[in-house]
Amino acid sequence: MKAERSLAWRTTESGFDCKDGTRLFYRAWEPLAPRRDGPQRALVFLHRGHEHSGRIQPLVEQFGFAQDHAFAWDARGHGYSPGERGDAPSFEALVEDFDTFIRHIRDAHGFAEENILVVANSVGAVIAATWLHDYAPRVRGVIMAAAAFEIKLYVPLAKPALRFARRFKPELFVTSYIRPGMLTHSPQEAAAYAADPLIAKAISACVLLGLADTAQRIVHDAAAIDTPVLMLAAGKDFVVKEAPQQVFFDRLSSPLKRYVRLPDAFHALFYEQDTSVALHESRQFVEQCFQRAPWAPSHYLNADRDSHSARRYAAMQAGESCGALAKAWFGMQRVMLGTLGGVSDGMKIGLEHGFDSGASLDYVYRNQAGGRFIMGKTMDRGYLDAVGWRGIRLRKRQLQQMLGERIAAHTGDGPLRILDIAAGSGRYVLETVKRFQDKDIQVTLRDYTQHNMDQARVLAEQLQLRASVDFQLRDAFSPDSYRAAEGEYDIAIVSGLHELFSDNEPVCASLKGIFSVLRPGGYLIYTGQPWHPQLDMIALTLTSHRGTPWQMRPRPQAEMDGLVAYAGGRKIATRIGLEGIFTVSLAQKPAAPGAGG
Repeated sequence: MKAERSLAWRTTESGFDCKDGTRLFYRAWEPLAPRRDGPQRALVFLHRGHEHSGRIQPLVEQFGFAQDHAFAWDARGHGYSPGERGDAPSFEALVEDFDTFIRHIRDAHGFAEENILVVANSVGAVIAATWLHDYAPRVRGVIMAAAAFEIKLYVPLAKPALRFARRFKPELFVTSYIRPGMLTHSPQEAAAYAADPLIAKAISACVLLGLADTAQRIVHDAAAIDTPVLMLAAGKDFVVKEAPQQVFFDRLSSPLKRYVRLPDAFHALFYEQDTSVALHESRQFVEQCFQRAPWAPSHYLNADRDSHSARRYAAMQAGESCGALAKAWFGMQRVMLGTLGGVSDGMKIGLEHGFDSGASLDYVYRNQAGGRFIMGKTMDRGYLDAVGWRGIRLRKRQLQQMLGERIAAHTGDGPLRILDIAAGSGRYVLETVKRFQDKDIQVTLRDYTQHNMDQARVLAEQLQLRASVDFQLRDAFSPDSYRAAEGEYDIAIVSGLHELFSDNEPVCASLKGIFSVLRPGGYLIYTGQPWHPQLDMIALTLTSHRGTPWQMRPRPQAEMDGLVAYAGGRKIATRIGLEGIFTVSLAQKPAAPGAGG
């Protein structure tokens, strides 16, 4: 670890490990005179695309919070971090890396999330916005400077051309057209940028297109974000468009939000000739954020009645969520489904049991197209390849991975006890337990329907498990389902259940029941559905297990985590699924005072 001194901070260099084992470089600024009037605070800086954390040193000093810590990373493919320059496995990988970085700061340096504030520029601002939406961290606030929600690609049809070209050259890179003088009015800053050997001149088409697609999703669903946000927009930006920044800001549900337009500024707002306004607004915002407490978990109890998602759901129920043409198109699809759907095995199960039923999910998990005649199998393959079902299968893999990690980490006397309160056929639990035949495990599978329990019993017999498996017909929302006399569980699972119910009261009831039978220090694995791109199509075409139109209210991740916290859990981690539609999260019940975790 390298250490330097700079004005009021001691600067160190270190690294942290990402989930795929890649070790990324970062810098930390430790105040020589830390604050004594409250908990330690941290500012975390995200550099622009092409740049690196070495460019953050002047910002730490100019922000001037000499009693606070600061951190900045080199994103993979940038600065001293490994990887092809300007490249990453995907844009989503950069967001996941950042979540890992924050958790490293939390665990290694001892900062609570609510004492962290993020400052992000350009592409870094989109990483931060996506992180807020998908992972719902309880950070105190985020400053977004010239957020790159839509990059100015001056070549006509540039994005379709890049998508087409990647079919033949997946490793395609795009060299930046931006010159230093287009970023700032300052000759000194432009010269420093031009002379910096660590600045990458190109970006991979994979990351560039992933950035564009993700930014469109985040702007569309910005109402799910309720973290305080300051947006600084450049009035003479040659790099990104301002309109999406304004739309994003307008849709935010943040109780504290400000939009400041700097009419004469170029893209590199914090490296301009005159940074006085940007720095003044930023300093003021930082202080305002730390003066107000984050939302209490109880805030989310009424989100099913008073929130953007609640209003969107009410419009769907009233038939006002889409226009007449869309209704006609989806109505035609519903008629076709009723007429021809029976030749597809998957659609037939959905029509009989409901498309959200355990039987449907078990068929989707198997992912083997079947049906009558060639047409039936072809239709079934298209059905199974729908974005929602692909997301469901990824959710299963993520849930199994998280469950496997918890099983492997378990120590202590006595058997490991696992409870699934709405197991369906129990496939994801039973298949995971099969890999731990050497461990003493007791599994309790519950479901509301006998059909699902019968399927689970057959699957358990087929897998020839050594584990003890108990099958219970119970209602996950009934307090009577959670009985102290039956003992405490080490791991509880609730997957794909809460997403089916818009009201928060039954969800809270089930969560409180779970935590009442979870041992202190035990874990809850829970899923979420923060958004879905096909809500109207599903509502107007498919039926639920109750025989009614399948109308969904996506529950933002912040709301879902808030309900878990209110019930008695502390979220540890979240994993994001395909296009951010589904999530799998891990929470822990606090250990008893004086007990080990």
